[in-house]
Amino acid sequence: MEKIFQKEKLDVIDRHIAGWMERYGFLILRISIAIVFIWFGLLKPLGMSPAEGLVRGTVYWLNPDLFVPFLGWWEVAIGVTLLFRPLVRIAILLLFLQIPGTFLPLVLLPDVTFTHFPYGLTTEGQYIIKNLVIIGAGLVIGGTVRRDEGKEKL
Repeated sequence: MEKIFQKEKLDVIDRHIAGWMERYGFLILRISIAIVFIWFGLLKPLGMSPAEGLVRGTVYWLNPDLFVPFLGWWEVAIGVTLLFRPLVRIAILLLFLQIPGTFLPLVLLPDVTFTHFPYGLTTEGQYIIKNLVIIGAGLVIGGTVRRDEGKEKL
């Protein structure tokens, strides 16, 4: 009898936690991805991005003194538009126009991104592969654009 009571108590706690995650998960995901884009984006025009060398080496056919800040402001725009629910469609468009370029170093600079091709990644390669998570987050966030606006306040 005591085990049944404990199981019911755990079930109530589990439902409460899962409900909280369902209510706030999309909002927290959207804000956290926005922070990443704003933060990483601002580092580029400020000349403080650890990825600047990678960008310069990858997009060698463009003037890096113009392109790196442009890319940074693009990323800031993705982040800012993610913060405001009515602008999420714009954010997703900007994100999915930008994200394919983030994988270019894997093709153009394999000596910089791999220790042992095709599985051993350098720190730069890991930095690039983490964008798979951002793609997944973008798909999840994009999947919410048709939801009732009243469900999510921000």
